[in-house]
Amino acid sequence: MEKNKTALVTGAASGLGLEFCNLLAKDKYTIVMVDLNTDKLQLEKSILEENYNIKVITIAQDLSKQESAQKLFNQVKDYTIEVLINNAGFGMFGSFHENNWERELGMLNLHVITTTHLTKLLLKDMVTNGSGKVLNVSSLAAFQPGPLMALYYATKAYVLSFSEAIANELKGTGVTVTAFCPGPTKTLFQKTVQEGEDKGKIGFNMGCPKKVTLYGYKAMHKGKTYAIPGGFNKFLALLPRVLSRNTAANIVRKIQEKNRA
Repeated sequence: MEKNKTALVTGAASGLGLEFCNLLAKDKYTIVMVDLNTDKLQLEKSILEENYNIKVITIAQDLSKQESAQKLFNQVKDYTIEVLINNAGFGMFGSFHENNWERELGMLNLHVITTTHLTKLLLKDMVTNGSGKVLNVSSLAAFQPGPLMALYYATKAYVLSFSEAIANELKGTGVTVTAFCPGPTKTLFQKTVQEGEDKGKIGFNMGCPKKVTLYGYKAMHKGKTYAIPGGFNKFLALLPRVLSRNTAANIVRKIQEKNRA
């Protein structure tokens, strides 16, 4: 059994996932990097190992498929995973009744099923060992309905609610769960929200990925239940408590339509 402290990061080859890997590498974790992009995984593995003198394991896997969490768990069960960062995700613009169902199903599997199942599979040993940290990447989108990105907003709301609930259940076990809720951040996510197009990128209130990730990383180590980086984002998260839900939905739709124009 691997005794060194080990962290597993999904969506690890780019964006926030890669930034989390750099932070973990600085703290001398053995890192299991999981991503679809085999070539990018190998490149970043080499860079991390050379820069930080750590061990990196790469697993190329599509986590948007059913049973992918169990398949991944079977490959890492001989490691003592002390940190799990469920970061992998994607979004798509468009009206729900017009969007491609297969792509939507992949999003539901990735954000909801895989995140939930992988967390469940790894939590058991964490609780037994009396130590562990889980960071589930939700979104500022979790706090309100999101017309034209309906499923993305809904799945991120699930991640937030799920994480807060199990964080409460785990009090006193030595294991913490943090829901990380960043706003728009300058990563490849913004370029892939609308498949095949370079539309839908959000330029307003765009966060720096390094600063955003560091905020979430520190919150995870402090055992915070949820973390929203940026004062303006904290303000936006509170708006749905003041406005009616219909008003919040109308505001989001206007923002989405403006960014697609």
